Amino acid sequence: MKITRIETFLVPPRWLFCRVETDDGVVGWGEPVVEGRAEVVRAAVDVLADHLMGQDPLRIQDHWQVLTKGGFYRGGPVLSSAVAGLDQALWDIAGKTYGAPVHALLGGPVRDRVRVYAWVGGDEPAELTEQIAAQVEAGFTAVKMNGAGATSPMATAAETAAVVERVAAAREVLGPDRDVAVDFHGRFTAASSRRVLAELAPLHPLFVEEPVVPEQSHLLPGLVAASPVPLATGERLYGRAEFLPVLTAGIAVAQPDLSHAGGISEVHRIASLAETYGAQLAPHCPLGPIALAASLQVAFATPNFLIQEQSRGIHYNKDGDLLSYVVDPEPFRFVDGHAPRGDAPGLGVTVDEAAVRAADRTGHAWRNPVWRHSDGSFAEW
Repeated sequence: MKITRIETFLVPPRWLFCRVETDDGVVGWGEPVVEGRAEVVRAAVDVLADHLMGQDPLRIQDHWQVLTKGGFYRGGPVLSSAVAGLDQALWDIAGKTYGAPVHALLGGPVRDRVRVYAWVGGDEPAELTEQIAAQVEAGFTAVKMNGAGATSPMATAAETAAVVERVAAAREVLGPDRDVAVDFHGRFTAASSRRVLAELAPLHPLFVEEPVVPEQSHLLPGLVAASPVPLATGERLYGRAEFLPVLTAGIAVAQPDLSHAGGISEVHRIASLAETYGAQLAPHCPLGPIALAASLQVAFATPNFLIQEQSRGIHYNKDGDLLSYVVDPEPFRFVDGHAPRGDAPGLGVTVDEAAVRAADRTGHAWRNPVWRHSDGSFAEW
């Protein structure tokens, strides 16, 4: 079996899909994307395709080594994301070839269902309360929310109080038996995070995500030591080497993204590395159906898995949603806040190729917003 064609599709709301075809007619799908830089990743996939054309798609680990290291310059979000999508597609082909789900190829399932959480927003506690109540009614047992919008370099008393007020409103609706995770999104400095974390502790968040930007990961040991709240990070880390220092720092939850951190191959290894540090895996995935399908396959085969992000109804999804490009929504049928394990081969999802090709004709040029503080200086988004 040889790879004969590799295509990419720029599909709304902000995704990039890739399709890998073989001479035997087996097709694999992946989702290589950097949100806001999808066109750049598309070019990277085209370059990497030169290596894969004419090759045996089942030599996944060898291809991963060449794609990540064969160009001498390594790493970074664009290259790692391009590799990630191609890696997903190769695992999809392998599963379809062997007639098995990817989680079986990774060593077999360790659980029957995967807990997932829903995103909620709302700048005001009243709006937040309504959104959380709707998710509880839908059966979800956990939600994630942004901690704050643009935040001063040294958070004011009012800014700190607003974060606590919103999380308190969430806890009121959720009660003691459901969970809320809080995403700081790198918008807080280490000093501000330290102050806010202490005040959030009585509300018992499941975890607080990205308490500092990833380039300040060297500050995590102090934050971990001072924080009564479990800390999480990893959506902007792209391999084991970058996860090692944050795991050594003592983070409780590792959050690699299956479309950024080298795909199924690398995230499976990151999960094993995290397990040696007693950390749980909660893959980042505010993306499309292929990325989520890949994430679920890893989750089913990962002992130290905690919870899975998913994008149904997320605020980014304006011109397309999680189910817009799949033939059968069953793999994403969440029951009591969980995704049941399926046994369909490969990634377990059937892509609606006609819908994907039609969407690519429109494409998108999604960009994240650029925020500024009141004095006109740049603010972390």
